[in-house]
Amino acid sequence: MDTAFSKLGLSDALAFGVQEMGYIEPTPIQAQAIPVVLAGRDLIGSAQTGTGKTAAFALPIIQKLGTHGKLRCLILEPTRELALQVEEAFQKFSKFTDLRVTIVYGGVGYGKQLEDLRAGIDILAATPGRLLDHMEQGNVSLKDVDILVLDEVDRMLDMGFLPDVKRIVQKTPNTRQTLFFTATVPPEIASLASWALKDPARVEIGRQRSVAETIAHAFYPVVASQKFELLQLLLDQTDFKSVIIFARTRMGSDRIADRLQRKGHTVGVLHSDRSQRERIEALEGFKSGKYEVLVATDIAARGLDIAGVSHVINYDVPENAEDYVHRIGRTGRAQASGDAFTLVTEEDVRDARSIERFTGMAIERKKIEGFPYIYSALFDEKAQAEVAAAAAKPVSRLHRGMRR
Repeated sequence: MDTAFSKLGLSDALAFGVQEMGYIEPTPIQAQAIPVVLAGRDLIGSAQTGTGKTAAFALPIIQKLGTHGKLRCLILEPTRELALQVEEAFQKFSKFTDLRVTIVYGGVGYGKQLEDLRAGIDILAATPGRLLDHMEQGNVSLKDVDILVLDEVDRMLDMGFLPDVKRIVQKTPNTRQTLFFTATVPPEIASLASWALKDPARVEIGRQRSVAETIAHAFYPVVASQKFELLQLLLDQTDFKSVIIFARTRMGSDRIADRLQRKGHTVGVLHSDRSQRERIEALEGFKSGKYEVLVATDIAARGLDIAGVSHVINYDVPENAEDYVHRIGRTGRAQASGDAFTLVTEEDVRDARSIERFTGMAIERKKIEGFPYIYSALFDEKAQAEVAAAAAKPVSRLHRGMRR
């Protein structure tokens, strides 16, 4: 029986398995990427977060590999969380095959990873640093890799991983198929792509700067001293299923989580100072409903596949305008609707204006009825314009950091 997925070239068994998991219609990136990957072409893919990108490469790769053999597919991810998520997706999609999938990443012992590598695997999800460690120790060889996936390449650039990525790519065969995913293509990434790919097909879904149409989002002006009070009111007045609250710093995340717990909320915390065990526990607890709130830094803004997030709250405005799109993209996924609230203080006016320029849209300012606002220039359009003009003047990083 033909399904929407089998029409893309997936086998009946795989297409049926995908439907059994609740996937009825392919997303746009899946519809465009799956036939390209099945045809064996290199690919540069660009899509907004929450578009089903992992399945767009995982499904055709599983079909191409077929049955258990050697290590033939390597997926490089910038963070442990993303590598874990990709491994989980491959495990789920390959459930009806004998393909073996494992993962290697830093911050944990080598024992289990070594055991899996020695047992023989077909698909490996990895972060660059730990994979290089295993390669240098002779624990893994990439000489039989047929398909290489470089995912979230712009994030790898931000984290300084591109030299490691190049060293790894050089250890794979020239005959491999390479799938390359990045939200942006600055010169360093364009250079890496032209070096690593051969005549790639290009798949681009949506404007990279746009907010998904399924998300309602607004700015909530407030003076800094009332931020937590306003956050608490927003939570009290909102019928949320699950909410991610983004903070700028690790210390800020811990402080918000602690205060919310004292107010009776169940809270998980996700940032880079947490141990790997703590991160996995927070993520799994949030996914399972044990925690109604996840407080996180931008480590959770991109890529993490957390279904059913009804609301996102930016407790701190992101300094990087692109991160705004990624953060609020954690809600409104897979065609569901979502809401995003961003608390904006006088010190955030410059960053808020940058977000509006980046997204090409004026973002509505909202006030909550009955909240005892302390007056601020934020609530006066003329005064706000003056604040924005003052904020636009060059400020040394040191001074700006001290003010924050």
